[in-house]
Formats: sequence, C-alpha cells, structure tokens
Amino acid sequence: MEILEQQSFSSLGLSDSLLQILASQGFEHPTPIQAQAIPPALQGQDILGCAQTGTGKTLAFGLPLLQKLAGQKGPQALILCPTREIALQSQEVLNKFSETLKVESLALIGGRGIVGQAKGIKKNPAILVATPGRLLDHAHRKNLNLKDFRYCVLDEADHMFDLGFLPQVREIVSKLPKSRQTLMFSATFPTEIERLARTFLKNPIKITVAPPGTAAERIDHSLYLVDSSQKRDAIVKLLEEETESTLIFTRTKLDAEWLYRLLEKKGHAVHALHSDRSQSERIATLKKFKEGEYNMLVATDVMARGIDIAGIGHVINYDIPQNPDDYIHRVGRTARAQASGKASTLAIWRDKSYIEAIEKILGSPIPRKTLEGILEHKEVKKAPPAFGRIGKKGARVRLR
Repeated sequence: MEILEQQSFSSLGLSDSLLQILASQGFEHPTPIQAQAIPPALQGQDILGCAQTGTGKTLAFGLPLLQKLAGQKGPQALILCPTREIALQSQEVLNKFSETLKVESLALIGGRGIVGQAKGIKKNPAILVATPGRLLDHAHRKNLNLKDFRYCVLDEADHMFDLGFLPQVREIVSKLPKSRQTLMFSATFPTEIERLARTFLKNPIKITVAPPGTAAERIDHSLYLVDSSQKRDAIVKLLEEETESTLIFTRTKLDAEWLYRLLEKKGHAVHALHSDRSQSERIATLKKFKEGEYNMLVATDVMARGIDIAGIGHVINYDIPQNPDDYIHRVGRTARAQASGKASTLAIWRDKSYIEAIEKILGSPIPRKTLEGILEHKEVKKAPPAFGRIGKKGARVRLR
C-alpha cells in the first residue's frame, strides 16, 4: 500500500478524536486515495474514486462518515457492498472507531436472521452496511425508511453492477433523498460502468490514483502454459513446496470443492470458500485462514474483491479469469500494505484470448514459466502466408 510520507492525517481536516485513534492503531500517513478523497468528502462533495485494491479505500470513505456522525443515532449513512464478506469487512474497519466516537453500525446481509436484524435496526445505528437484496427486504417490510439516509456509499461499484444488482441499486437510489451525498469507489471503472455510475452522482469529483485496471507493481506475475491433460498435475506440482499463505481461484464452486479435496488428500492445510457454503461456514473459514490454521484457500470469485487479508503471499489462478478486470481483482489479494507477492496462472491452449486481454490491461506480456515433469503447451504464432508467382489475372498464387 503506497503511503504519502510527506503528508499526515492531520492535514486532511480530520477531528482530534479520529487522529488519536489513527495514531493509536499505527496509522501515520494517508494513502493517495485517502489523501485525495477525505477532504472533499468532508466538504460534502460527491466522489467517483478509482484506486488499486489494498490502497485503503474503506478508510477513504469511512473516516469522513465517522466524523460527521460522531455521537449521532438513527440510520443516516448507507454503505452498499456486492458481497457479504465485503460488507462484514467494512463493518469491521468501522468498529475500530465506533466505541470512542459513539458511532454504531449494523450489517444487513443474507445468511443471517432477518428478524434479528430488524431488532438491530430498532437500536438506531447511524451506519448500515448492506448488500442490496437484504437492504430491500428490510425496506419492503417497513423496517427502515430509505428517505432517512443523508449519505450513500457504493463500494466495489463496478462489481455490484456486474453481478446483476443494477435494478436493485436503481430502486434503492430512487428511494434515497435527492439531497444526499454519494461516494463510489472501486479498483476498476470501465468506461460504460463509469458512465452509468455518474447517473447516481451530482457533479462528482473523479479521483484516480492509479491507471484504471492496473495491478500492484510489487506482484511477480507468472504464466504456466500446460497441456490440458496435465492441468491437475500442474497445480499439485506448483504447490509441492509452497510455504506461503496461498489463495487459489477456480471458475466454479464445483471445481473449488474438487480441488480442495484433492489438495487435502495431498497433505495440505487447505479449505474451500464458495457460495454454497453457509454464511457461518464462510466466516469461520476466513477467520481460520487469516489466523493461519489453513495455509491454502480454494475459492471462487466471492473472494476476488474487497477482501483484505494481510500476508497472502501467493495467488494462483487454477482457471484463468475470462474478464481481465477479474484478474486485477484476484491478484490484488496479494502485495497489500507495501508487501510483495506472487501471482501464478495456469492456462491451456483455448485460453489464448483471455491471456491476450490480461496482457493488454497489464501493458506487458506475462513471463512464461515451466514446471518440471509437466508437459508444456507450445505457443505457435501464425506465420504470414507465403506468395509466389503472379497468376493470370494479377493475383498472387499461394505456394504449397
């Protein structure tokens, strides 16, 4: 995580109470997205923020909200997240400040009892962190009134739209007061998503602290082109001597479960995380992975965005992502907080178009590597056609 050594949080207009908490938790200097987003957010301006994963976006919108809501009761700020894990992580960050500032937050997510959440809303927390579907469930049950919210944050906004939440987000925004302040943050903002996002904001300030869709500079990328029949052997070989905390991505939950069982049989301390796991199982699995009980975690893209786990040294794409932005988000789980990391991708012959799209967004080819004893798939570049003599009508005749 890049920090601005010459700038301090005290220069951003934050309260003494917030500054004291930041100092007690070891935060000395803001990251670029924090330095650029916090002052206008405090002034009430709408913001469209784009920054790499692991750059502190949660505090970039969280600190201004906490300052404005210190000591207040009743739902006033809404943070919308695409997944339960991101919502819980955002709430965890906010909770580090809540006791001192007396700002309560509540997570409204699926997988948890809606009746218990309704009781929690009646306790008048100032901030609700929610996934769109569960928030609308409560709104339709009259458990809350969206007209009460003065602040709205869309976290990982592009992913929210990609997952098909757009109709729900439109309904939510239509019920919010027009005088609200809206902040949107993500690691990628494709042109069409940015155009859509601007329909939710009023004269927003656009903040981009890294080229959209770039990966952290401290990531060592590797590509293993293997024969399709040896992909399974390749992942086993790649992990033979792995000692770092490793996150492995598959395309489907069935593959995640299968690969987890395979690696477990090979003696690895590993578990799986995907949408078929209950919310309590997912929370417990993440906790054990964070604490080092599992050295490896096999997951679908439920883990690709917004999840901040310190110390992940290696990200492996067992299945190459079909969208290059997903590659950026996946590998962004490593090289966080000024650390370095590795990103390895297994690919077969039919993945060529995905490789080219990823290399285009990275701006350079991914270094090719091989694994001992694993059959390599040879890349063949098409040679231009050879032409010979001139035909009767002036057309060149292809040589055979």
